[in-house]
Amino acid sequence: MKLLKEILAKILAVWAILVFIVSMLLIIIPSWLVGIIPEPRRTTVFIDISRVWMKIFFVLTGVRRIFKGKKNFKKGENYIVVCNHRSFMDVPLTSPGIPGPNKTIAKIDMMKIPVFSLIYRRGSVLVDRKSEASRKASYGKMKDVLAMGMHMCIYPEGTRNKTREPLQRFQDGAFRLAIDTKKAVMPAVVFYTANILPVHKGFYFWPHPVEMHFLEPVQVQPGDTTESIKTRVFELMRNYYVAHNR
Repeated sequence: MKLLKEILAKILAVWAILVFIVSMLLIIIPSWLVGIIPEPRRTTVFIDISRVWMKIFFVLTGVRRIFKGKKNFKKGENYIVVCNHRSFMDVPLTSPGIPGPNKTIAKIDMMKIPVFSLIYRRGSVLVDRKSEASRKASYGKMKDVLAMGMHMCIYPEGTRNKTREPLQRFQDGAFRLAIDTKKAVMPAVVFYTANILPVHKGFYFWPHPVEMHFLEPVQVQPGDTTESIKTRVFELMRNYYVAHNR
């Protein structure tokens, strides 16, 4: 039975790749054309396009999405959205799932992929983590994103969690950004994406419902430091994950 599932998962992986590529080609020209629109309207339109793309992808690959807590986004406010990270499926779920225009901090390595690189650049603040200059520049760009009224999505673990722990240790960046900009942090907890694309399996895709829960915003309080707000958000997300992971 296990072998049969492995074979079927590989067949489904081929199907998922085909759906991803074909649906991407349908939106590549609109994604290119939005480049003539100034920010932040450009990102607003691009995210709308991405939502259509991802709806097609998730429906055709048999993945049901569930979002909870969108009411925590207050009209006229923008946030630093921080998400846990267990799978490559997290980005397709999170960026289109965040209400309103948003950008995601992303590794520059993915720019090497032909065609996809255009879409990747549209929705991301790119960073080369090996370059101190790039890290500083990306931090300034994230501030610009927030100043334009958009949400900034960050994975504070820095990389996919390949451990059995609910969360890996958080990096400082998102929380230093909160201190510097006085923007509230919106914790977002993602469930079950690793069931679809497990970290320790190569060519594998297994349809499974996924969920993204937005928790109440964590406001920057007088006297807060990067460490204090980081600890507060980490404990909140960890406890929520443990309590709600089935």
